[in-house]
Amino acid sequence: MSLIYPNIVPENNLRLPDALTVKHGPTELLSRFVLEGDKAARRAGLRLRLRHDFDALRRLNDFEVARGNWFRLVNLFNPEFCDLTPENSYWLSGENADGEIVATVAWRVFYWPKTSLYEEGRLLFLGRGKGRPCEFTPEAAKIAKQMSGIVLFGGAAWVRPDFRGHQLSHLLPRIGRAYGLARWPVDWGATIAAPILVEKGVAAGYGYKHVVRSILFPDAPSGHPENALLYLSVSEAYDDLANFLTTELLASEVENIEAASSPNFLDHMVTKTSSEGVFHGSNSRS
Repeated sequence: MSLIYPNIVPENNLRLPDALTVKHGPTELLSRFVLEGDKAARRAGLRLRLRHDFDALRRLNDFEVARGNWFRLVNLFNPEFCDLTPENSYWLSGENADGEIVATVAWRVFYWPKTSLYEEGRLLFLGRGKGRPCEFTPEAAKIAKQMSGIVLFGGAAWVRPDFRGHQLSHLLPRIGRAYGLARWPVDWGATIAAPILVEKGVAAGYGYKHVVRSILFPDAPSGHPENALLYLSVSEAYDDLANFLTTELLASEVENIEAASSPNFLDHMVTKTSSEGVFHGSNSRS
């Protein structure tokens, strides 16, 4: 069972930088990554917004699936099958100049203080514990048993065909991960990917440091039961963001590269979460 870790819930559909409040992690790194990542998205013609209205994501998915531009949304990010709330999930929309959503990526935040991915794995595809339990190879089981605490699980990454070729599959998963690291005291970041995406090198662009095969979902709605587990620890996530910031986002600005490569980026860790105003707004979805 996944519990809810107390956290501040921003208003739905805010500009991403306006939705950011750094409560955990290295403040300078995370805030700067989100700001510079937002600038990079704008250069690619996108305006990023932070959302938790998963019904809207499902409708967008239905529309694009019908056009042949996307695959069916996995149950983990479909509100018909999972208990997605503003306290445990969010997604990014990338909108073009006409206000059309042309890119997405989503996250579910699992709080497993007394359980792990190994026990809870069926949630990833099936939702609410339906269907047969997933199966782990021995190597994957070993890793899945270690993944407890707060696990930031990504997915629903999509870019409309006319916006592909801008390295958005490298940027958007990282910028959304940076947001999650700032809001929750994350222990692990993870996702699942089809083996063919691993073999073609596509999955490597998402920023995860480790790949283990396999997790098998006998009742996977996609019809593709085998998936690789991609993961990284929180310290590896910080390192990846710092490296991407200096080598990609700031590569054309020498003075910024020198400042960004300073070890001070990993100083000033936010470790205390105030109980005041934790549930900003309300638990209600109204």
